[in-house]
Amino acid sequence: MHLRSPARLRLASLAAGLTAACVAAPLVAAAAPVAAAAGPVNLSQGKPATASSVQGDYAAARAVDGDLSTRWGSEFAEGQWLQVDLGQVSTLSSVALSWEGAYGKGFRIEASDDGTTWRTLRTVTDGTGGQQTLPVSGTGRYVRLLGTERGTGYGYSLWELQVFGTPGTDDGTVDPGDDCTTNAALGKAATASSAEGAYAAGLAVDGKADTRWSSEFSDAQWLQVDLGAIKPVCGIEIDWEGAYGKGFRVETSDDGALWRTLRTVTDGTGGKQALDVTGSGRYVRLVGTERGTGWGYSIWELRVLTTGDGTGNPGTGEPIEGGGDLGPNVHVFGPGTPVADIQSAVDAAYAAQEESQFGLRRDQFLFEPGTYPVHVNVGFNTAVNGLGKNPDDVNITGGVWADAEWFEGNATQNFWRSIENLAVTPTGGDMRWAVSQAAPMRRIHVKGNLMLHSSRYGWASGGFTADSIVDGQVRGYTQQQWYTRDSTLTGGWDGTLWNMVFSGTENAPPTTFPEPAVTTLDTTGTIREKPYLYLDGDDYAVFVPSLREGTRGATWKNGSTPGTSIPLDDFYVAHPGDTAEHINAALDQGLNLLLTPGVYHLDETIEVNRADTVVLGLGYATIVPTAGQTALQVGDVDGVRVASVLFDAGAAESPSMLTVGTEGSSADHADDPISIHDVFVRVGGAHAGKVDSAIVINADDTIVDHIWSWRGDHGEGIGWDVNTADHGLVVNGDDVDGYGLFVEHYQKYNTLWNGERGRTIFYQNELPYDPPNQAAWNHDGIRGWAAYKVADHVRNHEAWGLGSYCVFTSDASIVSDNGFEVPITPGVRMHSLLTVSLGGVGTYEHVINGVGPRASGVETVPAKVVSYP
Repeated sequence: MHLRSPARLRLASLAAGLTAACVAAPLVAAAAPVAAAAGPVNLSQGKPATASSVQGDYAAARAVDGDLSTRWGSEFAEGQWLQVDLGQVSTLSSVALSWEGAYGKGFRIEASDDGTTWRTLRTVTDGTGGQQTLPVSGTGRYVRLLGTERGTGYGYSLWELQVFGTPGTDDGTVDPGDDCTTNAALGKAATASSAEGAYAAGLAVDGKADTRWSSEFSDAQWLQVDLGAIKPVCGIEIDWEGAYGKGFRVETSDDGALWRTLRTVTDGTGGKQALDVTGSGRYVRLVGTERGTGWGYSIWELRVLTTGDGTGNPGTGEPIEGGGDLGPNVHVFGPGTPVADIQSAVDAAYAAQEESQFGLRRDQFLFEPGTYPVHVNVGFNTAVNGLGKNPDDVNITGGVWADAEWFEGNATQNFWRSIENLAVTPTGGDMRWAVSQAAPMRRIHVKGNLMLHSSRYGWASGGFTADSIVDGQVRGYTQQQWYTRDSTLTGGWDGTLWNMVFSGTENAPPTTFPEPAVTTLDTTGTIREKPYLYLDGDDYAVFVPSLREGTRGATWKNGSTPGTSIPLDDFYVAHPGDTAEHINAALDQGLNLLLTPGVYHLDETIEVNRADTVVLGLGYATIVPTAGQTALQVGDVDGVRVASVLFDAGAAESPSMLTVGTEGSSADHADDPISIHDVFVRVGGAHAGKVDSAIVINADDTIVDHIWSWRGDHGEGIGWDVNTADHGLVVNGDDVDGYGLFVEHYQKYNTLWNGERGRTIFYQNELPYDPPNQAAWNHDGIRGWAAYKVADHVRNHEAWGLGSYCVFTSDASIVSDNGFEVPITPGVRMHSLLTVSLGGVGTYEHVINGVGPRASGVETVPAKVVSYP
């Protein structure tokens, strides 16, 4: 349940911005030594910065300090600029801007070698603020953002300006890296302004010395080659025929429309010509400006040189390095860190994150083995983890806490936060974790009672616990629903509202559904726990728990969790600003992927095609697809793990955010399943977004271990025709197990299950709030769309503990004929189902397949079916 007033939302967002502007979060460097990261790096952080003007204390340096709670602000005028000195001429690949509310609608990104003569790398005329990542191509020591049109009546204000690329050498030149010998143009598609007779453009890139391109007999002719993807370009070689160019330009473009000049020649003499250039692009063009003869332009061969394997990444001889810095948004504490410093850091983060639902800041707190007498309040987009191999290696003796004072005790919007792999000895004996969706508690030892409700006993809409031990009592009280998996509740459970589900949990309450609404399974089934970062001696590693079946209780209750360890050197450690092309090159080389906290704007799909690859995010690392592509695609291979990643749909409609397996997948993965853990999707809320089906599972034997797939009902970019999305989860694979599925507000079937022998334990859903009327939300003579649909052809399926709620805010007369629809066949069995009309704002005619009472009326009384058929 996520209702709130628009006025309240705007005030909350404003308060979050004001708080963040006043609070600086100290960054504590990681203690464990790690190797330098490969690929583009943040060249601007901590470098000298200047500006045309400064408003108050919002100095230029605050935009390059790595802290998303400090900012630069200019005077209220056009033509303002912010400049950073990188210290040496460097190769530039992208610029990431984190705008405060006073954003630039129009601006230029410029580079200079001397701070005097400037080159334009990118021009923007339609900026909308927020987080912008702009690919650029060029070199320079100085980088400048020059405002040309303000987006508000204020000036220009940036939380952070990040310049990504490859640093230059000490002598001020750009280091080309590997030898510049790979011809990226060979055999690629080529076009030209004209061709003389049979001398076509493709003959200039065919690798043959006796074929050529030739143009018409005029000056303004060009030859262009499509490299197939954006690549760095370090050299151009031209083998001229007799008709050469005296004057010409070498240009590159990412899209074939906007061009950048890499080199201008005015004194060409023909023959074999080699030009050193620095830049990047998918398209490379030679534009003639002056012929050297009375003929046109004629080239035997045009070679576009890049390094390594032609992808812009080192070839197989020099692989991309694993390991690396965890970045500025990871805060690591050790037993020797002063307690006051730890408390100050977590307090500052919470002050910035308490109300910042859709903010850009991301925080990951890591505690090395030891005892810490601190109190950690956990806000939005924040993860708190221990670095021990087992939870009891780290003990927080003050408390770890999530409450809802920011929302007057209502915890129904306490999303996007997590705690993992540590023990908590709470002061006073009670730990509070009053949360809703996307707020997992994993591998936690609560040495006291656990309170799942707010201190004001307001509503909460959680939640998920796995692989944990609670010594005291768990108190649900005003929690609407909760799923507890493979844990130990020594002191038992008290308090039940709509849907409490337990599997593989020791000392769980017995099944009493429909009243109280408790459903308990003795064991979970086939499961593996989520991978996690830890310290293996003095080095970082990722522990990968083993597959298990039919077990009960926490994996570590009688010793260490079974599994294997992967050193961090076997991971590509990605940072915001990395390109999907570079990430994919690292994956293709056999590295796993660690996404450090931040927002990744990517224009290509991340493709995971190697068996047993681990993709692990820290601190709610967020992927935004910018070109209408699937954000992450897993192949039909064994044992891939995808964990702790947040996907934000982009403005261009994507087919999916995450797809597991290819269409028509048929490989048997029963011995080594693919698994996804704590994967979250947003469609709208942070910005307008569109997707067809958010998560698609094509691969057989996949384990889906806690997801929240959410089409936004509040925030930015919200509307029936704005954040469009048909389905939140589509399962096409056979033998797929779902544990803790939260899927909400999609416009057709929220969940569509096409595969055989699927199993779901715990399902939570809200139907879309915003159908404009009944006519807009009908299909095939049926009123509304079921929340959970098992396709008519399926012969075997089983599910336990499913709830669906409605609140049709645009038209309270809307009816959904059924909350759940399944084929009528003996192999399809459903247990413990309920529907709820929240305040009577909408109606369910039946619970499932025309069975079960109507859910309606202001009393908000669930309609229940114990089993079907």
